Amino acid sequence: MSWRKEQGRAERGYHHGNLKEALLQAALGLIAEKGAAGFTFADAARMAGVSAAAPYRHFRDRDELLSSIAQRGFEQFEARLAAAWDDGRPDTVTAFERVGKAYLAFAREEPAFYNAMFESGVPVDANAALQAASERAFNIIRAAAERLAALTPPGTPRPPAMMMALHIWSMAHGVASLFSRGDAARRKLPMSPDELLEAEVLIYLRGLGFPTDRRPAGHSAGPPPVPPEGSSGSGLPPGSPWGKPK
Repeated sequence: MSWRKEQGRAERGYHHGNLKEALLQAALGLIAEKGAAGFTFADAARMAGVSAAAPYRHFRDRDELLSSIAQRGFEQFEARLAAAWDDGRPDTVTAFERVGKAYLAFAREEPAFYNAMFESGVPVDANAALQAASERAFNIIRAAAERLAALTPPGTPRPPAMMMALHIWSMAHGVASLFSRGDAARRKLPMSPDELLEAEVLIYLRGLGFPTDRRPAGHSAGPPPVPPEGSSGSGLPPGSPWGKPK
């Protein structure tokens, strides 16, 4: 994980301008322990070892502190999803499955960031940098959905890529929030969260008319050809679909 309680305690007594980072790390630790709604601005200052007035040097209020944490989380989230997607290599379906696994892995390995990003109540569109970071992360799923929609079998109505992106995001987010967080509210499953998400997506794609039979092990045939970039209408709308699905 990207924060450590020991690090936050060791860095009490800031110097040379590291107060902002100390506050971010302190808040991450508090979010991990209590959730985004479970601490105050003063708690973050106390954890960082500074006065209650010191945080105002860098943050207007607690929401701005949470917004900065959420922005950093979305930046890391985007990097994870982009690495998993890898521009659809070696084929669209394989890369798409990796994106789902990366989504669940991020929620499991970075629960404090995930909480700040999706459960803190901070409005995404209230901060331009946060909104841009959230859009870039969502656009990975949108791009993957564009490529997946391009594989629609002949004679089957082609689903809107944005609709697919939002549906699949909803499935991934639901599995991540309910079963991939490792917290006390987790319900035991007869399968792994990765397997649950894979089954959900396969059922969803089958409902849209996609063939979902898995190839036998060792089958060398490649996936159906993917049309050239741009042929499926890949323009991305303004606004943040993470914060305000349209």
